[in-house]
Amino acid sequence: MSAATTRSRTPRTPAPDRLCAEAVELARAAAEEAAFPGVVGEHVSAVAEGDRVVTHFFEAKEPGYRGWRWAVTVTRASRAKNVTLDETVLLPGEDALLAPEWVPWSERLRPGDMGPGDLLPTDADDLRLEPGWSDEDAPPPNSVVSEEMAELVEAEDADVTDRVVVPARGSITSVAEELGMRRRRVLSRYGLHSAADRWDDSFGAKTPMAQAAPASCVSCGFLVAIGGSLGQAFGVCANEFSPADGRLVSLSYGCGGHSEAAVMPKPLRPAPPVLDSMASDDFPLRPAVQTPDTGSVPVSDLPAEDLGHS
Repeated sequence: MSAATTRSRTPRTPAPDRLCAEAVELARAAAEEAAFPGVVGEHVSAVAEGDRVVTHFFEAKEPGYRGWRWAVTVTRASRAKNVTLDETVLLPGEDALLAPEWVPWSERLRPGDMGPGDLLPTDADDLRLEPGWSDEDAPPPNSVVSEEMAELVEAEDADVTDRVVVPARGSITSVAEELGMRRRRVLSRYGLHSAADRWDDSFGAKTPMAQAAPASCVSCGFLVAIGGSLGQAFGVCANEFSPADGRLVSLSYGCGGHSEAAVMPKPLRPAPPVLDSMASDDFPLRPAVQTPDTGSVPVSDLPAEDLGHS
């Protein structure tokens, strides 16, 4: 490819129109009219946007708008000598201080952010939920919007919204209630898997505590079983000295508080005293006295003259 061909395909930057480039005061007046007094700074540059279209940039001195610039675009018609105003706007520069990218609240929300009185709505098509048994899209009998509950509210006080309507024994409704499906919406497979992954990250087999544990929770006496499909992989820890007390733990999790990891030995008891009741010991009433002739003899066996008696 020749150099001439390359130059012909390169976008041509138009030269700034002389009259539009000289209209600095007109652009400044437009910027000062749009901004607060005294916040339009020095003229920075002029850029040609097209034929007879030039944008003038002025320094912005507003507090909190570091690096921003006032951009005023002026133009003139063909063969006209009067320059007219096109638009005025405040634009960020290369080193401008910008706000972080906006993120929807549903993506900013983190576990633990909710407080007392906060409401967290769920979308109608939330992937974590799926419809439960509702008898051909009708609300369950114990729902606050069901016809049965509405009749109770009309007949009695309004505090019956928490009353449980007992289904007939052997009906489909009773089976759905036994399986945990007698609700407007229940956890979907995606909701179950995401919850299981989240719990396994906190109290699972790959945690440092489980790696150093002598045994897993599946054989621990402090594990409380739960129902449903999650009960095949999780349970509740009931050891008050465990770091997972009251938490949902994986069956493969473990800690040093395992019920069978180290059984405490029985405390040692001193031996009972030995009493010899078959023989008697002699206890003389007087101590023995050392003599040159007889050696050690009891005081009662010595003659009176040896004792110094008259």
